[in-house]
Amino acid sequence: MHIAIIGAGLSGLTCARRLHEQGHSVIVYEKSHAVSGRMSTRQTDFGGFDHGAQYFTASSDTFKKDVASWTKAGWVAPWQGKFVALDHGTATVAGKSGSRHVGVPGMRSVGVHLAQGLDVRTGQRVDHIEAHGEQWLLAVHCDTVPVAASAGPFDAVIVAVPADQATALLEVVPAFAKAAKKAFLVPCWTLMAAFQDSLELGYDGAWVNNSRLSWLAHDASKPGRRPGEHWIGQASAAWSIEHLEDEPDRVREKLLKAFHEATGSQVQPVFSTVHRWRYAQAATTLKDDCLWNKKLRIGACGDWFAAGLDGAGKIENAYLSGAALAAVIA
Repeated sequence: MHIAIIGAGLSGLTCARRLHEQGHSVIVYEKSHAVSGRMSTRQTDFGGFDHGAQYFTASSDTFKKDVASWTKAGWVAPWQGKFVALDHGTATVAGKSGSRHVGVPGMRSVGVHLAQGLDVRTGQRVDHIEAHGEQWLLAVHCDTVPVAASAGPFDAVIVAVPADQATALLEVVPAFAKAAKKAFLVPCWTLMAAFQDSLELGYDGAWVNNSRLSWLAHDASKPGRRPGEHWIGQASAAWSIEHLEDEPDRVREKLLKAFHEATGSQVQPVFSTVHRWRYAQAATTLKDDCLWNKKLRIGACGDWFAAGLDGAGKIENAYLSGAALAAVIA
């Protein structure tokens, strides 16, 4: 079949890779200019920052097998850092359970490698899906073209974007749009800060309590990274929701203050910026592995499906959902 996949995050790319290996003709459309979605790495003059997903764990045999393969290939490695919980500046050792994996030399590497050999069209936003007989057409807007163009026809369409965005695209199948509305995604403001000298904090990752921030990470402590003092600070979901539409400079000031309060360090960064993820993580998921209408040949996958896991919005959810949809289509 000739299949269109909307979204080049881990779920969409996992599905695309498997369908491609099954012999299908696949085109992936991605509105941003890079693949990997929220498994993203921001490159700066001061080094790289994993400003989206921080790491991932593997609990299912299927995901463990691929993670082992990726590790052997050299584009994934375990993050052997020291992890603590911070409460009003006091650190206690935490987070020993399970292995944490990261992309090398950045989280984006996972998507980059999965996309190799696939027809991935970045900078192309799909605004609408339209039935065309027993096939599908896509209304695609490209940054370099002022008007939307029609792409297709396709034998099947897969929507692999956050649930809030998927709802609009899935209006052609009202039952699917209704299902997507049940998944709740929360935003996240992320701080990126580089310092001239070591802060000597004594830990590499921290879950933060009683703060605007919920997580801190010494990015340079991850394998394959450029040496330096590069830190990530991710705001809590509650704070991000409350300040979702704030000006970035104001958010940066507030999160830097929270960083200093949480760490006890008053050293000022030589570089700092923020990024807003409007749809950062699924807080609630659908109990299914994916959505698929065999008759209409349209479906959806993503981290907003449980895919057999207890937790919500994990990287493994996205992977398993994409793999499950590819298996159903096969």
